[in-house]
Amino acid sequence: MSVRRIVPDIKSKLLATSRQFYVDVLGLELAMDMGMIVTLVSPTNPTAQVSLVRDDESPAILPQISVEVTDVDDVHARAVSRGFKVAYPLTNEPWGVRRFFVTDPNGTVINVMCHITRKT
Repeated sequence: MSVRRIVPDIKSKLLATSRQFYVDVLGLELAMDMGMIVTLVSPTNPTAQVSLVRDDESPAILPQISVEVTDVDDVHARAVSRGFKVAYPLTNEPWGVRRFFVTDPNGTVINVMCHITRKT
């Protein structure tokens, strides 16, 4: 198992304004916009990314960091076997990722995920 990338997930009450800041000031480009989450990427380094997560003060758990791994099931098994709190269950999401949220010893919620390989 290896880590492919680590992306900060920034809570935003002003998603459109925040997006413009990262585009206009830092020169990032839009990689994904799902309405509730916007991922921006460096035009020269595709693993340099930041995600903006809509903070509408709902009771939903919002992760603070996303970690893409090659084997999310292995990471999930290790987290569970060591007694770490799984804040969101291991799930195949309709947008093509398999993920779970785990809380680290500091209380930071981490979205651990991998892209689901589609068979053709």
